[in-house]
Amino acid sequence: MNKITFLLLVFLSNITLYAQDFQGMAVYESKTSIGDDMMKMRGGKEMTPEIKKMIEERVKKMLEKTFILNFNATESVYQEEEKLDGPNQGNGMMKMMMSAVTGGQGKHYKNIKDKTLLIEKEIFGKEFLVSDTLPKIVWKMEGESRKIGNYTCYKATALVPVDKSNMMNYRPKEGVEEKLKDKTDEELGKTNFMDMVEAPKDKTITAWYAPEIPVSQGPENYWGLPGLILEVSDGKTTMLCSKVVLNVKDKKDIKAPKKGKKVTQAEFEEIMLKKMQELQQMYGGSGKGRSGMRIGG
Repeated sequence: MNKITFLLLVFLSNITLYAQDFQGMAVYESKTSIGDDMMKMRGGKEMTPEIKKMIEERVKKMLEKTFILNFNATESVYQEEEKLDGPNQGNGMMKMMMSAVTGGQGKHYKNIKDKTLLIEKEIFGKEFLVSDTLPKIVWKMEGESRKIGNYTCYKATALVPVDKSNMMNYRPKEGVEEKLKDKTDEELGKTNFMDMVEAPKDKTITAWYAPEIPVSQGPENYWGLPGLILEVSDGKTTMLCSKVVLNVKDKKDIKAPKKGKKVTQAEFEEIMLKKMQELQQMYGGSGKGRSGMRIGG
């Protein structure tokens, strides 16, 4: 395909996409590699290699999820696919704990025209509505291309702030494994959570976008490229598009969510850090205060 033909196709696509009733849908498969960081929080104490491997595999499986992005020319909603749980998918408490660890991943709404971002999150039965300005992402075009499905995609990278409400972004501080290995459960419960972990200020993300789908949308909070983002990775979590449907017949409501206590991203991060300290005291200690959990005041 020569350059003139390519530009003509993009132009015609824009006419279609900006029609009043246009809507598209993309399916993303999300996978997360946990590495050894989570295990170091307990110093590997009383944990055989077999048990460690079993826990890692179980957590990895629970972090493999399917998400749906419904989008039009200016708005999008990104949320986990609803499905029935199969066998060995973990119990309710495990899922609740994983939800807390990942910052209560919920419905993401983006409006690129108004530059607004709204995220519905639920942590231990408490609903929040994170309301903030859509973060500006300064993309660097890398000049590389590859095929994802039938689409020619182009590579872009960016440095973005780390979401401190997602504990997957944290890592043990240097030397913490050695410091924790001889502590009793009660001593661990009294150890300040933030004395054990740290989060980098920012992280590098790599995205692959398709100019043939000229909407400035993508999974989660990612946006701002001249084409739909079909893959994005931060080195730990990768979201890869497995299906795209344009001009869908079964149109969905793409509208701003309203449920939950409204907080900013910074306020939600503070709430999550306090909650993780409570969980550390509760489950790292002797179980005291187990009935006194509260979220967000």
